[in-house]
Amino acid sequence: VQLVESGGGLVQAGQSLRLSCAASQAIFSINAMGWYRQAPGKQREVVAQITNSGGTHYAPSVKGRFTISRDNTNNTLYLEMNSLKPDDTGVYYCNYWLRDPVGDFWGKGTLVTVSS
Repeated sequence: VQLVESGGGLVQAGQSLRLSCAASQAIFSINAMGWYRQAPGKQREVVAQITNSGGTHYAPSVKGRFTISRDNTNNTLYLEMNSLKPDDTGVYYCNYWLRDPVGDFWGKGTLVTVSS
């Protein structure tokens, strides 16, 4: 399964972006799907996750500002990001941890830059 992120870009603080992650083939069952980010000079960290039952989890730094969602009809994962801050800058990666097809898949990332 290949994943392709889109929607990144350069925005000013306080603005919004919507990231998308499209899969190259049908997804029949998931364990979890998520968004991660890696800021310059830092380790990759989890931003938000959604489970097979639809439960969501957010990093404390983005809770209340970001919303993760998925569209099962087109195998796409989304991340709505509002009230962006310069600390949100980084490369955002999507991850699909799947049951069918089996595997743990990553996209190549999309860059989000938030200027102050």
